[in-house]
Amino acid sequence: MARMKELKREPEVIFWVFIFPLLLALGLGIAFRNKPADVTSIAIVAGPGADKAMALLEARKSSIRAEVLNQSLALQGFRLGKYDLVVEPGTNGGFRYHYDPSRPESVLSRAEVDDALQTAAGRTDPLPTTAVTSTEPGSRYIDFLIPGLLGMNLMNSGMWGIGFALVDMRQRKLLKRFVATPMRRSDFLLALTSSRLVLMLIEVALLLGFGVLVFHMRVLGSILTILLLGAIGAVAFGGLGLLTASRAQKIESVSGLINLVMMPMWIFSGVFFSYERFPAIVHSFIRALPLTALNDALRATILQGASLASQSGRLLVLVLWGGVSFVLALRWFRWT
Repeated sequence: MARMKELKREPEVIFWVFIFPLLLALGLGIAFRNKPADVTSIAIVAGPGADKAMALLEARKSSIRAEVLNQSLALQGFRLGKYDLVVEPGTNGGFRYHYDPSRPESVLSRAEVDDALQTAAGRTDPLPTTAVTSTEPGSRYIDFLIPGLLGMNLMNSGMWGIGFALVDMRQRKLLKRFVATPMRRSDFLLALTSSRLVLMLIEVALLLGFGVLVFHMRVLGSILTILLLGAIGAVAFGGLGLLTASRAQKIESVSGLINLVMMPMWIFSGVFFSYERFPAIVHSFIRALPLTALNDALRATILQGASLASQSGRLLVLVLWGGVSFVLALRWFRWT
């Protein structure tokens, strides 16, 4: 109750815990929203064959915007990123492509332009194919992002909300007053950890509700399962927050420790992009991180409707991190 009342005196906490994740979700959701296909911008080197290339591309009526320029201007524009590709007519009636294999848009532009030119010149494909586009909720970036933001926010509030507050109380000599009281260390630390459960309910409701109302996100899993996962995650990171702050004497010290613990999870645990992009050799290490386990469990429940029983391995990771951290924090904790 004391921790809840203290929030009234710290309005900035309300912003960072509740408002900031919503603004982050809104900004990223708009930035990566579904939008029309990008227009490929290319430059055609002026000379014999340039008019032929332009005519072939215009006949295709594809999403390619072409300009005819002299070679130096075309290559300069390509180097500066104005154009994705430079098409240079050859002496044999063909074309030479200048593209950058390290730029995905340049590689895609080469494939698209070559297909357009070859097809317009009379090439026929031996196999008939069709394409079906899909922009259903559940397959979009925002659907991937919301569970990751929820897990990240539970980590941030658990680590900073408990670790920072504990060292602040120690630095202001408030913890010394508890030494003379009958309250045990375990009671005090459990009270700090359990206070995160109340905030967890608000965080889950706000972020999920925001995703559903603003981005029409589908929640396929049980709300009760999501809340239980959030509660376990909040307690696990609360334990980590207690451990990092159990001996720290200054705000600067605990800030460094918290950032040291959180930074690997910010990078590896799949908040903003899938950790599958990292080499397979480190996947076992990444899955052993508590934020990875929480994010994977939330995504499986929210996006796939997975049950709580099917998350046993991920729950075990969270319970071990939280339980071991709390036991060590209880052993190493100092009032002063």
